[in-house]
Amino acid sequence: MASVQQHKTIPLEKSPSGISPSHRSKSTTPGKTTKRKDYGSEGVTDNDIFLLPSSDFQLLGVLTAIATVVRLFRIYQPSSVVFDEVHFGGFASKYIKGRFFMDVHPPLAKLLITLAGWLAGYDGDFDFKDIGKDYLEPRVPYVAMRMLPAVLGIATIPTMFLTLKALGCRTMTAAMGASLLIFENALVTQSRLILLDSPLIFCTAFTALAFTCFTNQHELGPSRAFDATWWFWLALTGLGLGATVSVKWVGLFTIAWVGSLTILQLWVLLGDTTTVTPRKWFKHFFARVFCLIIIPIAFYGGLFAIHFICLVNPGDGDGFMSSEFQATLNSKGMQDVPADVAFGSEVSIRHHNTQGGYLHSHAHMYPGGSHQQQITLYPHKDENNVWIVENMTQPLTADNVTIPGPRAWSNISTTYVKDGDTIKLYHITTDRRLHSHDVRPPVTEADWQNEVSAYGYEGFEGDANDYFRVEIVKSMSDGAEAKTRLRTIQTKFKLVHVMTGCVLFSHKVKLPDWGFEQQEVTCAKGGTLPNSVWYVEQNFHPMLGPEAEKVNYRNPGFLGKFWELQRVMWTTNAGLVESHAWDSRPPSWPVLSRGINFWGKDHRQIYLLGNPAIWYPSTIAIAVYVVFKGLSVLRWQRGFKDYNNVNFKRFDYELGTTVLGWAFHYFPFYLMARQLFLHHYLPALYFAIMALCQIYDFGAHRIATLGLKNRPEISGALIALFLAFAIGTFTLYAPLTYGNAWTQDACKAVKLFDTWDFDCNTFYTDYSQYSLQAPQASGKATEPPSLPPQGGMPKPAGGADTSGKNDGQVTPQPGGAVPEGQRVVGQEEKVEYRDQDGNLLDPAEVSSLAQEGKVTFKTTYETRTKLVDTDGNEIPDSDGVAPKHPDVEGQNPDTKGIPENQGNSQPADAKINYIGSESRERDGKPKPGSEANEATGRSNLSSV
Repeated sequence: MASVQQHKTIPLEKSPSGISPSHRSKSTTPGKTTKRKDYGSEGVTDNDIFLLPSSDFQLLGVLTAIATVVRLFRIYQPSSVVFDEVHFGGFASKYIKGRFFMDVHPPLAKLLITLAGWLAGYDGDFDFKDIGKDYLEPRVPYVAMRMLPAVLGIATIPTMFLTLKALGCRTMTAAMGASLLIFENALVTQSRLILLDSPLIFCTAFTALAFTCFTNQHELGPSRAFDATWWFWLALTGLGLGATVSVKWVGLFTIAWVGSLTILQLWVLLGDTTTVTPRKWFKHFFARVFCLIIIPIAFYGGLFAIHFICLVNPGDGDGFMSSEFQATLNSKGMQDVPADVAFGSEVSIRHHNTQGGYLHSHAHMYPGGSHQQQITLYPHKDENNVWIVENMTQPLTADNVTIPGPRAWSNISTTYVKDGDTIKLYHITTDRRLHSHDVRPPVTEADWQNEVSAYGYEGFEGDANDYFRVEIVKSMSDGAEAKTRLRTIQTKFKLVHVMTGCVLFSHKVKLPDWGFEQQEVTCAKGGTLPNSVWYVEQNFHPMLGPEAEKVNYRNPGFLGKFWELQRVMWTTNAGLVESHAWDSRPPSWPVLSRGINFWGKDHRQIYLLGNPAIWYPSTIAIAVYVVFKGLSVLRWQRGFKDYNNVNFKRFDYELGTTVLGWAFHYFPFYLMARQLFLHHYLPALYFAIMALCQIYDFGAHRIATLGLKNRPEISGALIALFLAFAIGTFTLYAPLTYGNAWTQDACKAVKLFDTWDFDCNTFYTDYSQYSLQAPQASGKATEPPSLPPQGGMPKPAGGADTSGKNDGQVTPQPGGAVPEGQRVVGQEEKVEYRDQDGNLLDPAEVSSLAQEGKVTFKTTYETRTKLVDTDGNEIPDSDGVAPKHPDVEGQNPDTKGIPENQGNSQPADAKINYIGSESRERDGKPKPGSEANEATGRSNLSSV
């Protein structure tokens, strides 16, 4: 009798998209595979997010509504400038005014923030100068400007949900991932303020969604290649890449992530000799080149075209740019000038390096050294920049009589200045000549540096130390004639001091107040080429008539301006190496060791801190995959067949691509010496949260051995418990997120680590004390009466120094004379206790420490005067504030100068104050990040 065998087909488990190590095989049983005939991956289903059931979209709507409430809750609070709103709000003002600025970040997010403010009626008149500056009184539509980051922060939630669904995760897992984003404190904080990180994270998330959907279509095999859906997601990926890198250059890390996975896809395609012909492979290749390279570049370049269209006027950033670039701005262009420079020409000489300041002198002397007249580099056009080019000998008449005076060569036939000629430079406004000698400079007191001064008087013929030899730098000069004789703009040259052999030199060292903080000029022995190169910009000679050959700066065009700005952005970004009170390094980010103090006012504080209930599990998820990958490689080397299992391969690839995204957005920061902050980790955090959700989804729904696959009620309960814990932790730290009222005890109870340096003493001891704050018309709050001293303590009017000795009784200092025409309308006295760092202390705590003998007191008195008008409104006191220079627009921050007319009343022998590292000590106060400081002229330190 013939036996009959019954065959049973075991269906494959559904799994999200990915490319497995054995991409040519298809499972028929959980432990065995058979080879595929194409490049498609086994275990992949069509996870088209447009075909989700209506219940998923309903859940997505609920999650988005919750995110809207969380992100927009009291978005008007605080009603003053917070952290880097100083920079990015200020950039919006400059866009509206059309004033050129230089920032280290591309323009997309700044343009969108500007658009939001402009649509709300913002006129650009608010300067966003300081943290804590009030928005309400000047009627700044700051809420509308904050709405742009907030809306993009809200949009990140459905993006996470859809990305997890595109990866094949269950709906509950996708909902968990979206919920974790909703209640992540750091992400909420960043999305409620005029900052760039929320737009950056959204663009990164959108790119991840688009590329995940494209990868899913790709892994379904040749049948999906080049269809409408395939092209749609590939093009959107390119658009997302362009948008991400147009917000911040961190988008380059996203490009690296997508690029590496694209190379992997092309490599797999190359191995499919059955369905992928060489012609089809190149079709795949060029499709990716167009969508993932051409589209992002076009988008990025287009944003800068809009940037240049908006910024047509000079501003405080054009000093970073070349003369050719500046000449394209309104009022910065100049008329054509004579090309040839002759003896007797009146010229302005510009430095080729350090943003091109002018060789300058003024009627002020050095306080040390020779005590002769100062020579500086000055960033503005000014009559003090004009010099007469003299020959070393005076001309003769036909009767062999010497013609005296600096203008002697101006009234005879032109004699051009050639390479190797020796000249003197006569300063017209002060009747002195450029001069150098073996005297050390006032600031750079190095043996290889000599002082450069202006020496002489009207009628004085000068001496040999006034002689400089023209040496043309032929490799940098433009045109054959410019290489042999001095030509305006075209010739780059050095001025070699004949007597000492040093060369005229300048660098980014600023003189102290007595030199108006202008840039130092010296004579350097062996000076570096870029810093010792000069050129003539303005040129006038009475014998060169209208018919003389004229020159002007070349118009660099869009591409020239674009590439120059990229170089300046890169250089400035790399140069942000000064320490910052709230900076941190990459090793501290995954463990959340410290945050950033964004804002503090009215006994409230905003402090950027992640939700530890989300932050730490996401870091653990990354570690889990690293351990898994290490063990799997070891087992593979030992001959185990783990990769024959579809779920194993899918877990390795799908989670591996996410962890790769985390790594690309995290590890490059280790290579950077510039300032870094906790918020730089937020794009990596997004990938870490996604990895956490993927691990859970595999464990709960795909791996049967864990026992949760067939018990959805348990997996659902685990999600609910985890989310409850995360939401509860979110609420604990919400006062730091929103700037809400808080108490010192509640603050200290949740301060897990000493490195979490938010100041709990900022807050009141009881919530009832906040009710005593009465908001004024300006939006400011009146301080409640200070608490009386307790426990028989001494009654200091200033601060309690826990490290200092008791200085005894100090007589209160008088408040000073009342200005004429004003009177005292009221007096307030307030007693405060502060520690050695200036942090406000709780009187009850200080009293307890005093009774235990654990504190010593240093008493100081401080009198503050407030000016009010007849209606009682406060008048800002502008005493001592330097007036702006008439040509302040376009000033280069590196050569920032005090107006000279202000310095006329200042003694020339003012002392030099050197500021060292102690000025960078952390004082607990919020400070803006200095990513844009170099570009906006706001430096953390005063330079000398």
